[in-house]
Amino acid sequence: MIGGGRVLLIACGALAHEILAIKRANGWDHLDLQCLPANLHLWPDRIPDAVAEAVQTHRAAYDRVFVVYADCGTGGLLQARCAELGVEMVEGPHCYAFFEGLERFAALDEIDAFYLTDFLVRQFDAFVWRPMGFDRHPELITMMFGNYAKLVYQAQTDDPALDTLARAHAARLGLAYERRLTGYGDLVPALAHAAAF
Repeated sequence: MIGGGRVLLIACGALAHEILAIKRANGWDHLDLQCLPANLHLWPDRIPDAVAEAVQTHRAAYDRVFVVYADCGTGGLLQARCAELGVEMVEGPHCYAFFEGLERFAALDEIDAFYLTDFLVRQFDAFVWRPMGFDRHPELITMMFGNYAKLVYQAQTDDPALDTLARAHAARLGLAYERRLTGYGDLVPALAHAAAF
């Protein structure tokens, strides 16, 4: 820490576990975490307003605010809103890219891959299966996933139980399965940047 200021991390709720683990591992006690509901990803157009509201609500109590979202389907609207608010955010198109590492993810160019993180493996039914209607209309699986070839589980932790669960999710979707132990990827340097205030 360069200064002595308090930093607020406004983050996607899907990243809470990872952010808290990184924060603990590095002793970044000057970072506070405010999570927004992870299900905002079901309506990405709502993310910029939700982030702006959180920044405006909490900004006065902090020396700095850092937004722990990538673009996340907002089509650049979140970046524009953060620029208007004068706050920084994580780089990249989405968390799959920064967990993999932005350069590596871009080089992979896997247009036929469906990605899961630790959070999404645990919350698959709540964030994928039921919202897409597969519990009620399994015929939609082929329609929505017919052009995917594989499910890639980007594992933040080395947990055999999550690996087994992710493999089962791939089977439910009719996809080949691949597991990559990515760890926290580029989220670590992004939080280090936020912490260096």
